[in-house]
Amino acid sequence: MHDHDHGLAADLEALIQQAANRRRALRWLVAGGAASVGLAACGGGGDDSTSSTSTSTSSGSTGSTGTTTTSTTCSVIPEETQGPYPGDGSNTSNGSTSNVLLLSGIVRSDIRSSIAGASGTASGVPVTLKMQLVNTNASCASLEGYAIYLWHCDALGRYSLYSSGVTAQNYLRGVQATDSSGVATFVTIFPGCYSGRVPHMHFEVYRSTTTATSFSNKLKTSQIAFPTAISSAVYATSGYTGSAANLAATSFSTDGIFSDGYSTQLATVTGNTTDGYSATLEVGISV
Repeated sequence: MHDHDHGLAADLEALIQQAANRRRALRWLVAGGAASVGLAACGGGGDDSTSSTSTSTSSGSTGSTGTTTTSTTCSVIPEETQGPYPGDGSNTSNGSTSNVLLLSGIVRSDIRSSIAGASGTASGVPVTLKMQLVNTNASCASLEGYAIYLWHCDALGRYSLYSSGVTAQNYLRGVQATDSSGVATFVTIFPGCYSGRVPHMHFEVYRSTTTATSFSNKLKTSQIAFPTAISSAVYATSGYTGSAANLAATSFSTDGIFSDGYSTQLATVTGNTTDGYSATLEVGISV
C-alpha cells in the first residue's frame, strides 16, 4: 500500500461537501421531511457531471410520486457498480447463487444481526441512517412506497455471505420501504475500511418491497460516502482493526468509485463514538 497525502486541500474539499449536505438536511426539516439522523476493491464509478437536476418551489402537493418539498434542488445520484458482494441474486458465493432478498425477515430496519436461522451480530459504532428518495423528474417529489436494499462490510471489512469467517452470516443487509416523506431508515454500524477503498455503503433502489427480490428488478445502484473526519474518529476506537491504516493509505481522489465526484453521495453525519452517529442522504432518481 502507498500513503496518500490528506492535506489542506482534501480537508477543505471534505468540509465543502459536508456543508452542502447539511444545507440539504435542513431543507428536509423545514419541509417536514426526514427526521434527525447517520477484502477487494469494488471497481467502477459514476460521474456527477452527467446527473440531471430538478428544482421545485411548490409545497404540499401530492400525486402518484408523493409529496413535494419546498424550494428544493435535487440531482440524480450517480449509478455505481454493485461490487462483488451484493447478495442480490446476481452472483454466487460458496458455489451457489447468493440472494439474501429472498430470506424471510429481510425487510427490516435494524440490520445488525443475521436472520433466517443465522445467529451472528455485527459489532461496531452504531449508525442510524435515513435515506430520502426523491424524483428528479417530478420537481423533487418524495417517493413513497419504494424500497431500498442496503448492504456494507462489518468493522473488519468483511462482507457477510462472501468473506472468510462470515460466509454463514447475512448481517448488515436489509430492505426498507420509504415512508410518506420518501425516507427509509436503517439502524446499522459504521463500516470498516478495507484496502483500496474509503469507507462506504452500497444500496439498490426498487419500486416496492414486493419487487425487491432480485437484482433484475432494481431501478438504481449506488454507494454512500462518509466524511473522513468521522471515519478517523471511529477507527480510533477498538474493534476496527486495520481500518485506520487502510484509511490513511487512500483518499477520495484515489478511490475507484468516488474519485470522479461524490457530492451527491456524501452523507451528512452527526454524533460521536460513544452515543453513535446519525446520518442522512438525499437520493435522487428519475422515474
